[in-house]
Amino acid sequence: MTSISDPQITEFLSQGTRTAKVAFTASDGRPMVTPVWFVVEGNELVFNTDATSGKAKAFARDPRVMVSVDLEAQPYAFVEVQGVVTVSEDQDELLRTATELGARYMGVERAAEFGKRNGVPGMLVVRVRPTKVAAMFNATAPD
Repeated sequence: MTSISDPQITEFLSQGTRTAKVAFTASDGRPMVTPVWFVVEGNELVFNTDATSGKAKAFARDPRVMVSVDLEAQPYAFVEVQGVVTVSEDQDELLRTATELGARYMGVERAAEFGKRNGVPGMLVVRVRPTKVAAMFNATAPD
């Protein structure tokens, strides 16, 4: 499966305030994982990061990425996305995505506040285009 636009996957990824865990490789080869706020746009996962962050530096070296989003309560579930990232410094896109992220994670009443705080020069819009998607929606189901 290579699409997060599958309705069941989109619904899972868009539900509540689950964070995505983004895996990348540090410059010295160490595996790294960091949580991010994200949204689904079409067949892409979108998040923002500081241009000087370890993630941004890793993406400049190698655009391959692994993202995992999970449900940490019964019935336990997850979606894993392997993909390739693109980054943008476009200020209009940055403000829009930062505001959308603020709405999802802090509520619509604080969306503009977080958009203004995080949609600033020095930040990047990161888009993950899936190359492979795996999902399990009920890890507790009997075999």
